[in-house]
Amino acid sequence: MSAYYLTKTGESKADLDSASVLNFQGKQLSNQEKYKIGVAKSMLLDAKIDKEKGKREVSLSKTKEAIAYAEKNNLTEQKGDGYDEFSNYYDNSNVDEKIRLKEKALAFYKQSNSKKRQADVLKDLGELYGLTENTNKSLLNLKESLETYKSINYKQLQSVYNLLSEAEIQKSDYEKALKYGLLAEKTALAMNDNSLQLSSIYSNVGMVHYYLRQNNEAEEYWQKAIEIAKKFNDNGYVRTIAANISTMLIRQRKFEEAIKFIKEYKAKYPIADQEFEMRENYILFSTYTIIKQFANAKIYYEKLKNHYGENAEKNNNSLSLLRSFSFYHYQTKQYADFYRTATLLDSFAKKAGNTLIQSENHLVWFKVDSTQGKYLDAIKHYQLYKNLSDTIFKGEKSKQISNLQVAFESEKKDKNIDFLTQQSKLQEVKIANDTFIKYVFIGSIVVLALFVALLYNRSRLKQKTNKKLEIKRQQIDEQNEQLKKLLTEKEWLLKEIHHRVKNNLQIVISLLNTQSAYLDNEDALMAIQNSQHRMHAMSLIHQKLYQSNNLASIDMSWYIYELVNYMKECFGTEKKINFNLETEKVSLDVAQAVPLGLIINEAVNNTIKYAFPNGNKGNVLVSLKNIGENKYELIISDNGIGLSTNFNIEETDSLGMNLMRGLSDQLDGSFDLRNENGLTIQITFIKNMEFEASAENPTTL
Repeated sequence: MSAYYLTKTGESKADLDSASVLNFQGKQLSNQEKYKIGVAKSMLLDAKIDKEKGKREVSLSKTKEAIAYAEKNNLTEQKGDGYDEFSNYYDNSNVDEKIRLKEKALAFYKQSNSKKRQADVLKDLGELYGLTENTNKSLLNLKESLETYKSINYKQLQSVYNLLSEAEIQKSDYEKALKYGLLAEKTALAMNDNSLQLSSIYSNVGMVHYYLRQNNEAEEYWQKAIEIAKKFNDNGYVRTIAANISTMLIRQRKFEEAIKFIKEYKAKYPIADQEFEMRENYILFSTYTIIKQFANAKIYYEKLKNHYGENAEKNNNSLSLLRSFSFYHYQTKQYADFYRTATLLDSFAKKAGNTLIQSENHLVWFKVDSTQGKYLDAIKHYQLYKNLSDTIFKGEKSKQISNLQVAFESEKKDKNIDFLTQQSKLQEVKIANDTFIKYVFIGSIVVLALFVALLYNRSRLKQKTNKKLEIKRQQIDEQNEQLKKLLTEKEWLLKEIHHRVKNNLQIVISLLNTQSAYLDNEDALMAIQNSQHRMHAMSLIHQKLYQSNNLASIDMSWYIYELVNYMKECFGTEKKINFNLETEKVSLDVAQAVPLGLIINEAVNNTIKYAFPNGNKGNVLVSLKNIGENKYELIISDNGIGLSTNFNIEETDSLGMNLMRGLSDQLDGSFDLRNENGLTIQITFIKNMEFEASAENPTTL
């Protein structure tokens, strides 16, 4: 219970206070029962509560105490919990210490065979190794986490798939990255996970499409991601995805638009995150370098260099930063700085297994060596670039590198022969290309002619099909119109029937009223009056049915209100008896509404007549409520004189009482009478659902 209030959504002081009180009680009980695991859990939970309250130092001290207690009592799983929590006191600037503590926690979880906690920590380690760009270790931990989750049939795997996708992006294995990204999306949607995590998943899938140069797909996913981030008011996520979109604009050579886009989002969605500010500075630096605005580029280069160091040694994502530094030095012809940065970048990319960055680095290196006249080195770097790029996209090995090597060696031996040979080859290629283009052109005309013929044939078939469909549509429309007409007539007839039944009942009431004018017998007059009330109870139902659009059921809360008001007016009890109506909105069909209305009529009638003699005042409760699945309870109670002590319901000759019992049987319900502090009539019955089923499924009518 304490953990529930601690992890509850929101930051309420009342929730934290509840967590503290409950945890204290749990710790007391654990001490009383000498339950050491409970004590260890309470100690660690106490530390977490203080951390949530902002008492970081106190919380850290209590975490260490919890670890010491678990070690003293050899509580293996609790030691794992302690070291796992301890790791959370280190931020990503001290990743190595965080990893060390997580590894320690993992060892204890494996000893205690705590599968779920093992999987959780393995996932955390995978993410942390990803931050250090140790992609291989990241993937090992994440795959082990995935298998552990699956071994306990744990379904919420979207976060693991998402981290696997990120790791494969770092390795430039975009086929696997896309596979894991789509699995993360599929799992999140299947688990109805519409949290901020879905924004991260969409962002990563968009990034894979971006690297595969599938711009439309990347933009589509990033738009979905940024909408979710805006919905959760997470400015950090919004700015992250906006930065990704700006890189798309840069790729499309919309450089000024990209710069404007970043600056607009920076102003509209402020965040206090220096690291993220540096990421945006990195994009602006790269953009200004590409468009050769070196004065602006230098401003951001100095900011990045001062923050991360000249060799980007303080940056967890040093690959991208070193790549931009290298390109900047190349563009500004600072070749000494370029060679230093390019060598470091190649080492880091090789360690991270990022083949794409390696290949791009060697391509720029080839250009610098060519500019410096280092032709042998240039060829070597071009060979590395081609081998790596072919590996990425799984294409056939290019012959350009070997041709370039031969050309270079031939140039030293006999430049004239080499020149003539090249000219001859170019001429042959040109002739071959011209011949190829001619055949392609002829073939294209033949294919086009066949395609036009096929289109014409398809067009005629489509016209015939459309004509048949149009005839069928007209027939269906005619049938629908006939059905609508029949339905309207049916509804009109039903309303007319209810109207006429109501009018006939009113005529009977009027006839009884006229008959009573010729009677002097008080019992006869009372019998006629009772009959009139019963007629009115039934008449109200039919009146409501023909006045409403729903011909199948009647709202009993409205009905009870109208019926009780009618009874009050008939007997003039407004000042004498106080009626309290507690009715839920219940819809019943006519078959149940009529007997229930007659029961209420009889009960209220008897209460008004007999419960409060000699002008006594009193209270009457009429309640109709749901007490279970389709089960309802009607209560009519008063605080009057009640029934006589020798009253026997089985032997009574009261028409009203017998009528209520008979109507209860008609409802298939139970009838109960309690004579305590007045009289209480309780009727329990099951609501008839047949008319509702018919309304939901018209085909059964």
